[in-house]
Amino acid sequence: MSPIDPVALTADLIRCPSVTPAEGGALVLLDRILSNAGFECTRVDRSGVPNLYARWGRQGANRTFGFNGHTDVVPIGNENDWSVLPFGAEMKDGYLYGRGATDMKSGVAAFAAAAIDFVTETPPDGAVVLAITGDEEGDALHGTTALLDWMQMQGEAMSVCLVGEPTCPDVMGEAMKIGRRGSLTIWLTIRGVQGHSAYPHRAKNPLPAMARLVDRLSSHVLDEGTDHFDPSTLAVVNIDTGNSATNVIPAACQAAINVRFNDAHTSQSIVDWIGDEAGRITDEFDVDVDIKVKVSGESFLTPPGDLSDLVATAVEAETGRKPALSTSGGTSDARFVKDHCPVVEFGLVGKTMHQVDERVLVEQINQLKTIYKRILTDYFA
Repeated sequence: MSPIDPVALTADLIRCPSVTPAEGGALVLLDRILSNAGFECTRVDRSGVPNLYARWGRQGANRTFGFNGHTDVVPIGNENDWSVLPFGAEMKDGYLYGRGATDMKSGVAAFAAAAIDFVTETPPDGAVVLAITGDEEGDALHGTTALLDWMQMQGEAMSVCLVGEPTCPDVMGEAMKIGRRGSLTIWLTIRGVQGHSAYPHRAKNPLPAMARLVDRLSSHVLDEGTDHFDPSTLAVVNIDTGNSATNVIPAACQAAINVRFNDAHTSQSIVDWIGDEAGRITDEFDVDVDIKVKVSGESFLTPPGDLSDLVATAVEAETGRKPALSTSGGTSDARFVKDHCPVVEFGLVGKTMHQVDERVLVEQINQLKTIYKRILTDYFA
């Protein structure tokens, strides 16, 4: 079987308009290519979300290396702002353009191509698994979680896993992820009593109460950072009353807060603290405070060791750079995989992900395939 060209595969995947939750043909394409290479492929769709599980080698092998990634992409925004067709996969000036070029169809193409070439050229004593979802950019309720649930029910397992998300801020090979901060969003609603602004004593204004609460929350220092994490952050992202009148004290005020927290906290400890602060506001201003919480993920860390050394060695061999062990950035599906097996992340430079004219250097796609193939070779050596 001829080597798989990861650039051509990335282009083919970009041409699949797989905006969450649409499959767009991306997983169908990968299913066909992987099946032709001897992978046993299973669609693990759940609640309308498309997912693909592919395994080469026997179930229950003594060693199973897994890759995880996604083919869904964010919306293109205003198409008129693009200089190319968002799903045209146009190449110019050494770049491949298109939605998903960076995040992360290039990563999926690179690890699929590396896995196919590896098992074809040097069949390993073990198994190689690709767990690919179409629901990473959305709510992520039925994507990688569905794959992991199905794997558990079927007795399938990965010994270790590499998530192919972009991890390098500016230069190929400069960083890999060994953990991620936790993330949660809290919506606060303070209810008072509506009234005329000329007679404030007859109303209970929720705005001063909200102002006091968000000031206390945003000025509080959550921590100074930990061994592998930067300090936790809290951002007030919205305050709204829906009130356009200048002579009316509104009955309610809403605010939204996003917290990115390190391993000094859990989501529950953050929620408990905010609940305590809200209780103080209730007492001080004689208002009601309601709290709604969405936890996107807990903080986690894969301690530096065999897996991170394996990936770092391969990256340094192919790029000449030893990647920094990072926990920065947003969330990824590694937050789900970490409950299944040790997981790290390594991928391309992510400077243009989610942007208009998203693009990736063609040479980096080839380089990423080479890195992934070396990781497989070293793991099974």
